[in-house]
Amino acid sequence: MTTPVTEQPTGFIAFVERMGKRIPDPVIIFIYFLVGALVLTALIGGLQFETHGAAGVPVVHEIKNMLARENVIWLFDNALLANWLGFGGGVLGVILIVMLGVGIAEHSGLFNAILKKVSRGLPVNWLPLFLVFIGIMSSIATDAGYLILIPLAGLLYAGLGKNPLIGMAAAFAGVSAGFSANLIPATPIDVIIGMNAKVFAEAQGVPFVNAAGEALTPATMHYYFIFASTFLLAAVGAWVTLKFVAPRLEHKPYTVPTDLQLSDFDVTPAEKRGLRASGIALVLALAAITGLALGPLASFTNAAGQQVTPFLNNIILVITFVFAAVGIAFGVASGKFNSMLDIVKAMVKQMDTMGYILVLTFFCYNFLGVLSYSGLGAYITYLGANALILLGLQQYPVLLLIGFVLVTALINLFVGGLTSKWMLLGPIFIPMLYIVNPAMTPDLVAAAFRVADSATNVITPMMSYAGIILAFMRKYNPELGFGDMIAMMLPYSMAFLGAWILLLVGFFSFGIPLGF
Repeated sequence: MTTPVTEQPTGFIAFVERMGKRIPDPVIIFIYFLVGALVLTALIGGLQFETHGAAGVPVVHEIKNMLARENVIWLFDNALLANWLGFGGGVLGVILIVMLGVGIAEHSGLFNAILKKVSRGLPVNWLPLFLVFIGIMSSIATDAGYLILIPLAGLLYAGLGKNPLIGMAAAFAGVSAGFSANLIPATPIDVIIGMNAKVFAEAQGVPFVNAAGEALTPATMHYYFIFASTFLLAAVGAWVTLKFVAPRLEHKPYTVPTDLQLSDFDVTPAEKRGLRASGIALVLALAAITGLALGPLASFTNAAGQQVTPFLNNIILVITFVFAAVGIAFGVASGKFNSMLDIVKAMVKQMDTMGYILVLTFFCYNFLGVLSYSGLGAYITYLGANALILLGLQQYPVLLLIGFVLVTALINLFVGGLTSKWMLLGPIFIPMLYIVNPAMTPDLVAAAFRVADSATNVITPMMSYAGIILAFMRKYNPELGFGDMIAMMLPYSMAFLGAWILLLVGFFSFGIPLGF
């Protein structure tokens, strides 16, 4: 099924779209990046630059020549295990495991049945708000939002006879551009940002207090700000979807997957049995998860005095378990699964769609590994940090704050990874900005970093899931290119960045505490 094209985009978005069509496939991009990084390190290998360490002692970095013999050996020794399969703590394995659980639920027919049920009751105009909000909240489950919510959003819109890319764009905006917002306090992101901010500040004699001089609690020092951000970004994301994205996409052609039946949206008796069974399975699965969270996977303090959170550390496996449980229950009750072999076939069928992702991640993760090991990534970040110093905004704290956000957002286009950027930028900017202007307290600088790190995620190929999301979208439009996706997501990125900066400036200007 396709819909006719009745209008063409105009203005800046059309320009971005035309230029974007010249951008190669992400796999080719990362092949170029990998080769380019190797050549660049050979040209500037031995170049040294200096940053401030967490202890206040200057740290000297040196660019490694990756074409030198010992580094060529490193490339081959690490290409498969460390740089591909083990990159980011084994993110590829996480993707594959999650897709097994999702595959069981999807191929059991559960998603189709839910879509039939949901599509009868939800007003179409409320869907963007719902998807952006759930996407924002999904950050507590780390990668699950990328791997579960975005494909489901496409299925939901397809089931309603709408262009699936509209729903996927809204979900992608919430999951990625709204990554640092949430209603839940003390998330892993909060802990990573807060605890390191405290170390960076105290190491160089910067008081770890807010603007009112009150001591900060690392894990909750941004809670009021991220709470307000959740509702602001959900509203902004819904507005962008309805006013910009949907009008551009609703008349564009798309292909409905053959396994999604649009001819009949009445829930069959078999599907009703399956939904009841999956509901019971969901309750039992949640009870089992609660038992794990309070029992074997409960948080504890180790011998070194550090808080360990096994439940949150294994949330992906927990989510996979839930999807497998409800999928199997639905499939058995509805008659879709008649044996264990049917469940195995469902997982295998899901893995058949992962070939492109395997190819993409091999080149992407090897490039990012080279960027980190060679020091080239640190050098790019170092240059961006120095650009902020040259702006001379010490007399204008609001402009200084906005300048830091914009520079970090620009850096985010080239260097992915919240933790790695924070570990490099935090020791530099927390003491530097406080010395330039004492109004730049550690919690304010860290909040500015969170805003910048999230808002531009959806328009950079350096975000590790960019190619994966493109693969999901190509299920409905095989001709979609990376430039098309950038053009689609650019309004979200710009709107989120602008609205989020205004919110942060409002908190700062009116002396509202960022957290507690």
